[in-house]
Amino acid sequence: MKIRRILATAVAVAVTTPAVLLSVTPAFADSAPTAQTQAKPTLEELEKAAAEAQEAYDKALAAKTAAYGVLEEALSDTAPLALAAKAAKTAADEAGAAKTAADQAVTDAKAALDALPETATEEERTAAETAVTGAEATAATAAADKTAADAKAKEADTASDDARVAAVRAYSLVQKALADALDAKTAADDALAKAREEENENQDCVAEPGLTTVLTGVPDSITAGTTTALTLRVSNRSGKAMDNVLAHAFTHATDTSGLKETDKLLHLQWSTASSPKWHSIGGDHLINGIGPLKAGAHADIKLRLTIDASAPAGNGAAFVSADYANENGSCGGNPDIAMYDFGVLKAAKPKPGKTDSGTTGTTGTTGTGTTGTGTSGGSGPSAQGTASSNPVTTGGSLASTGSSSTTPQLALASGAAVALGAAAMFAVRRRRTGSQV
Repeated sequence: MKIRRILATAVAVAVTTPAVLLSVTPAFADSAPTAQTQAKPTLEELEKAAAEAQEAYDKALAAKTAAYGVLEEALSDTAPLALAAKAAKTAADEAGAAKTAADQAVTDAKAALDALPETATEEERTAAETAVTGAEATAATAAADKTAADAKAKEADTASDDARVAAVRAYSLVQKALADALDAKTAADDALAKAREEENENQDCVAEPGLTTVLTGVPDSITAGTTTALTLRVSNRSGKAMDNVLAHAFTHATDTSGLKETDKLLHLQWSTASSPKWHSIGGDHLINGIGPLKAGAHADIKLRLTIDASAPAGNGAAFVSADYANENGSCGGNPDIAMYDFGVLKAAKPKPGKTDSGTTGTTGTTGTGTTGTGTSGGSGPSAQGTASSNPVTTGGSLASTGSSSTTPQLALASGAAVALGAAAMFAVRRRRTGSQV
């Protein structure tokens, strides 16, 4: 019993230390000097900036719409200035035609005067001269009218052109203002989104002892070269629904000396009703075949542990845990890593005269330990052996090695402690960004 307590304590330290480090590190970071460093905007300030940027963008968009209407009207042939320019041009054209006619009248009058015969009377000559004088006066008036009409036409045309140019420039300015407003809005939105994401990332997951894991079918000993069927039940006894539940399982073993790790000779696979294919559990120790779990519900996962025939006799243990992540960013997990220990027996030698080339290993025999309640209690499959109240609980029993030394068991605990470091950080303090459905 003393050895078992030492074993559980050693692994418990490995499990809880990473969590402590994760919780302390931000505190150290927050206490760092902030002199000559610009204060980081708060989430409320970023939300206000984003709202103001949105308002500015809306105003810029409205200004662009209004400017486009002005531009469209200014470029139209029916715009008031365009109509005025057209009328002024018409008047100038008419004045020009009148001047041309008056000039022709002067020419005609002069020609008539020059065409008078020598026999023309004084009255006829005087009348011709008077006609020339009158035509010249009319031509002078027509010329002045044309000059005035041309000036008015030019002025009206310039006014119309200036209005169109001003409308184009105004539209160009509001277009740039809109683009700037959009850039500012995008930057503000991105900053707010990043701050919210960081807030979610920096929010530590909570401990949830109501998410329990119980492993059944662990025998006192397993013979190398055989496969053992196990069942892992994950129960949600927290009273709240969980959007995505993930389980973790890990095996660790050493030889009888406790100096040689034999983890690579142990192979753990899982399958569920929804994913009946056997999946190998990799270095992340992850079982992602559970999904959502309602309050009071449970999920059963089939496991099979295969030990290579070349594995030496020694000691082994299986570790299980679970955690969850919700769509709203909340997450957590059971801080206890349940441990179930077993002995590893060397593969039996084939009888004389027979070879083992066509013989497959048989399933390891189940031990004779008493039935307990598993990790956290509650209904469901019962773990073989007795359960401990320590953060790392045990089931089954360690196989007798014939040695009076505690070295093998402590080596097993030490190796599991190192291997479980990453799993503990993942299970106890998972962040939302690290969880995947």
